[in-house]
Amino acid sequence: MKKQKVKKHTVRRILKYASPYKRSLVFAMIFAILYVVSALTVPVLIGYAVDNAVGKGDVDFEAIAQLLLMTAVTVLSCAVFQWLMGLFINTVSYFTIRDIRSDIFKKFDSVPLKYIDGHPHGDLISRIINDAENIGDGLLQGITQLFSGIVMIICTLVFMVVLNVYIAIVVVIITPLSMFVAAFITRLSQNQFRKQSATQGEISSYINEYIGQQKLVKAFGYEEESQKSFEEINERLRVCGQKSQFYSSLANPSTRFVNGLVTTAVCVTGAISVINGGLTVGQISAFITYANQYTKPFNEVTGVIPQLQSALAGADRVFELLDSPDQLPDPEKPADLTQHKGRIDIENVSFSYSPAKPLITGFDLHVKPGSKIAIVGPTGCGKTTFINLLMRFYDVTGGDIKIDGTSIYDMKRDDLRSLFGMVLQESWLYNATVRENIAYGKPDASLDEVKSAAKKAFIHRFIERMPDGYDTIITEEGANLSQGQRQLMCIARVMLCDPPMLILDEATSSIDTRTELKIQEAFNNMMKGRTSFIVAHRLSTIKNADVILVMKDGHIIEQGSHNELMSKNGFYTNLYNSQFAATK
Repeated sequence: MKKQKVKKHTVRRILKYASPYKRSLVFAMIFAILYVVSALTVPVLIGYAVDNAVGKGDVDFEAIAQLLLMTAVTVLSCAVFQWLMGLFINTVSYFTIRDIRSDIFKKFDSVPLKYIDGHPHGDLISRIINDAENIGDGLLQGITQLFSGIVMIICTLVFMVVLNVYIAIVVVIITPLSMFVAAFITRLSQNQFRKQSATQGEISSYINEYIGQQKLVKAFGYEEESQKSFEEINERLRVCGQKSQFYSSLANPSTRFVNGLVTTAVCVTGAISVINGGLTVGQISAFITYANQYTKPFNEVTGVIPQLQSALAGADRVFELLDSPDQLPDPEKPADLTQHKGRIDIENVSFSYSPAKPLITGFDLHVKPGSKIAIVGPTGCGKTTFINLLMRFYDVTGGDIKIDGTSIYDMKRDDLRSLFGMVLQESWLYNATVRENIAYGKPDASLDEVKSAAKKAFIHRFIERMPDGYDTIITEEGANLSQGQRQLMCIARVMLCDPPMLILDEATSSIDTRTELKIQEAFNNMMKGRTSFIVAHRLSTIKNADVILVMKDGHIIEQGSHNELMSKNGFYTNLYNSQFAATK
């Protein structure tokens, strides 16, 4: 019962998405009715034609010609109505799936970042592409087919009752057997379709990771192991796909067997009725056609069961994503950030990615306006996590972070993030021109502004040498550029925005030493008068920082200038000396 309620709820939600296009849906239903009526008129006309040609030498050619002309017009009308029905239902289907995909894409912007990080990206991609497509192909078209089938059943039953009520009763008694058979088989295939949909997401995720990390796979000779892992997932997909198709494919032949019994019963009872004078030969011909028409919708419904099951499974995965909790909303009356000096106070902050494993506890830090703060420490100590908390990519589990005395939780996220310019270790470019990539954070920037930022990042000359200069198209993720060139582009992007505060997370890690010196000079010019945070592994790059925070296990264990920390001969000293031990 609970599963049935869930399925009904899922169908209702899909229909809610289709409701803005109910006019097209109504037209589809009208043309479905006209199609059914036209299709059922043809056997009557053919029956009349048969009755006008039953005796040798007793053929009314004129009446038959008229009936054949009427039949041709009816068949043509039937085809037009069927085409119009398909046209309108496809309109509903494609617009509905467009809206569902739009909502999923919007959802990616509203869910907390931990949701994106906690799910395989290939699986999320599969939901927005494959599962959404299954909804359109299955449920919407299946529901229309179900409606036209019900209309066909009712109208056919009326025509049969008019012809002969007793034979109609025989048909009605036998036909429901096919529905019982279909319902039994549906239960068998339902679980397999759920597994199939989930495994499709898993294999999409694996392929996405494999293709994106081809260099690593080849560098470590991991091709054979990757192939084995892929074949294991692929085999599971084959098994559940084969089982789901096998169980669902039983429905159609099983119901056709029942329909064969119906046709046989009609032929036997109809022949007896003809012998007794109850029906004409033309009428029994029409009756046999109606019996097939009456059972045809049952066959069609069972034939689309695989699509329906796949659509329901896909819809469950889509709505699971859409129903996931959103991030905390922005305050109704956000703080005014028109004036900012750059003072940052971090008060007793605690945070953990998992409640069972605390990462940061009792974190306190007070940063003066315009300070250059470097953050160092071993891997996993919380350096990047601190940046994530500062930018509200993740929310603290305790304590508060304030900028110029205002809690970041009293600000709009967009306002908060506009205060910072970020240059990350992993550079990101998208499929667009060089100019558009640099102007990503300031789309209305002029070409002169873009060039000025590129010059500051020491990438202008290289861009000028590209085939189309600033109009050169960068391929997906900047594949036609080196890692260093990609990072210089990202640095130029931040320099164009000219933010009041900076965050540099290993910003020059992929740049050669000579260029790095120039970039450091550009950064130093940018950081003058701006509060800046520098996450660094190469300690030589942060010797001139105002304050160096040494982190370990989520805590600040040392802080001070480079000279102050070196004089303490503590953790920082050991960390610094370890990087230069080989050169001594």
